Amino acid sequence: MLSQESIEKIDRELAKYPADQRRSAVMGALRIAQTEKGWLATETIEFVANYIGISPVAAYEVATFYNMYDLSPVGKHKITVCTNLPCALSGGYDAAEYLKQKLGIDFGETTSDGKFTLCEGECMGACGDAPVLLVNNHTMCSFMSREAIDKKLAELK
Repeated sequence: MLSQESIEKIDRELAKYPADQRRSAVMGALRIAQTEKGWLATETIEFVANYIGISPVAAYEVATFYNMYDLSPVGKHKITVCTNLPCALSGGYDAAEYLKQKLGIDFGETTSDGKFTLCEGECMGACGDAPVLLVNNHTMCSFMSREAIDKKLAELK
C-alpha cells in the first residue's frame, strides 16, 4: 500500500518509541502516508494502523481530529488561512476573501485545474505575524498582504 521508502520512514518514527508505545508514532506515520498519497483514504489509514499495531479506529480518530490530515483529495497546493481571532483582527479575513476572489473558490473547494485547495484554519501559533497562511501543511507564510499573496500564488503556479 505504501512505498518501501515510506515504510522505512515509518520504521524510523516507530524506533523513537518503546515497543509498548508504538501508537505514539501514529501522527508521524499518517503524515508520511499522506505525503506519499496526497491524502488519507480509509484504506491508507487502515494500512498505517495495522502496520504500527493499533486499531484502525484509533488511527482514524487521530486523522479526523487534526486538520492537517486530508480525508479527501486536495489540490496540489493546499492553502490554509488562519481566521482565528488574533489573525482575524490583523487581516486574516481580508486575506481569506482575497484568496477566494483570486482563486475563484470558497473554503473547502479546489480549483478546476486541481492546483489549489483553500481551507480555513484555526490558530497556527504565529499571531504576531498575521495574517498567516499554511501551504501544504508544512510552509508557514507570514504577513500575507495582498501583494504577498500574489507573490506566493505566482511561486506556486
